Parts: sequence; structure tokens; C-alpha cells
Amino acid sequence: MTTISLPDALARRLAEEAKRRGVSLEELVLDELSELMDPAERSRAYWEAAERLLAQAEGELAGGDLRQASEKIWGAAALAVKAVAWAREGRRLASHGELWSFVDELARKAGDEAIRDGWRAATAMHVNYYEGWAPEGEVRSCLERVRDLLGRLRGLLP
Repeated sequence: MTTISLPDALARRLAEEAKRRGVSLEELVLDELSELMDPAERSRAYWEAAERLLAQAEGELAGGDLRQASEKIWGAAALAVKAVAWAREGRRLASHGELWSFVDELARKAGDEAIRDGWRAATAMHVNYYEGWAPEGEVRSCLERVRDLLGRLRGLLP
């Protein structure tokens, strides 16, 4: 992992745009800069970011920041799904609707309802980031379900 320092004004603007789009900062940067990479490189970059966000979610949860943990859980799932789309089909998923459709397609083809379950858990965490309703036990449960989702998606990578 490489750390990049940005001017405060640019960092604020990126954070605002990520929030407007309903994505993590990492996802925004990946989406915008991935055009410089081929699909296999994009897939690897998305996958690495997904794993990093899942680890960060664990840290946020341990520190008691349920909202940040929730958003990182969501981000990890979304980036992992995007990684699979790039790897399997060279396809960019650009909206929540496209993510849902691709997850449905993957679950159907794999005959694995747990893929949908993990995705629903991730989506609940995306909502929790904004609403803050989920108690710690629920966030922890969703983290485990998304960890399982990533394991299942890893198995679908070519």
C-alpha cells in the first residue's frame, strides 16, 4: 500500500464526491483511475482494496466506530464484486443497480444463496453508515457475513 498526500481542498472534494456517489474514497479513486489499467490489473487492484477495507472495518469495529466499520464493510463487498466483474467479464460496474444485478447473476450461476446473503448484509451496512441504527452485534455479524462473501467471490475469480 502506498500513501498519497493531497492538498486539503482536494481531499475534501474527493470525500464529498465519494459521499455523493455513495461509495468509499478508495472506490471513487479506483473507479476514476482504473481506466489506466487492463481488466486483470483492475481486478487485482479492486481485490486488494476490498481486503484492505475489510481489515480496516475490523479496526473500526474494535474501536467502537460502528458507522465507519459499516461503510468499510460495504466498500469491501462492493469492491470485491467489482473485482470479479473485471476478472470474469472485463466489465465495469458503475451503479448500485449494476452491482445488485451482477451479484444476482453470480449467485444464480454458482447456485449459492450465501452470495446474496452476504451482499444483503453489506447493503445493510451501507444504510447503517447513513442512519446509525445497527447495534454492535449486528455490525459484527454483517462483518462475518461479508468476510464469507469475499471468500466465496475469491473462488469465482479465474
